[in-house]
Amino acid sequence: MGTTVAADALVLSEIDAFYGDSHVLHGVSLRLGEGRRLGLLGRNGAGKSTSMNVTVGLLPPRHGAVTVYGRAVTVYGRAVTGRAPEAIAALGVTLVPQGRRVFRSLSVRENLAVAGRKPRGGVPMLWTLDTVSALFPRLRERGKQIAGSLSGGEQQMLAIGRALMLNPRVLLMDEPSEGLAPQIVAEVMATIRRLKAEGLSIVLVEQNAKLVFDVADDIVVLNSGRVVVEESTAELKQGGIDLRQHLGIY
Repeated sequence: MGTTVAADALVLSEIDAFYGDSHVLHGVSLRLGEGRRLGLLGRNGAGKSTSMNVTVGLLPPRHGAVTVYGRAVTVYGRAVTGRAPEAIAALGVTLVPQGRRVFRSLSVRENLAVAGRKPRGGVPMLWTLDTVSALFPRLRERGKQIAGSLSGGEQQMLAIGRALMLNPRVLLMDEPSEGLAPQIVAEVMATIRRLKAEGLSIVLVEQNAKLVFDVADDIVVLNSGRVVVEESTAELKQGGIDLRQHLGIY
């Protein structure tokens, strides 16, 4: 992927993962540099969401390791400290899940407030109700509205805002453009750029290659649970590599 210019925020090393007897990830390795945006591309079933589930400790790998800021959290499917999801979350890794999954019966403000958490280690508390509302003015306007009545785009903003309330250092975003109108997708991508400017390290999982190439610093492409491309965005653009066979675009 070219040279890493800063410390690695997140490393997956030689991950093998299974759902039952089905071998889904085959030796997957990827690195997210601190303060960088990594685009994870691949067609449906390539292993993108599975990689995220392994990263946050929801699916123990049969082989391999997950390391956050140099600290091994999961090695060969065994949580190094406590339960893997809790240990990984405590180190500042947060997932915006596919399908948004907001608390539909709670108000917008309640969705945000219930997620609020101070960062550990004396790190300044960057994300509060006020700063998230400033990032998403529409959420401020709809603070008392029940989340289930929001539009798809507003629910996606709420899902991102709720993740930010955890004050993460690493933000994983699983298919944030799915099912959204082009104008809302543009707003979500603009938000991702702003979050990088705030120092967040971001993994963007997408099927839409154009979106990823517009915002990502580095690209990893999965095909059938294997890494088939790992490069910086600039080098991929310069090299003119045709990704269509890997992404199912013809």
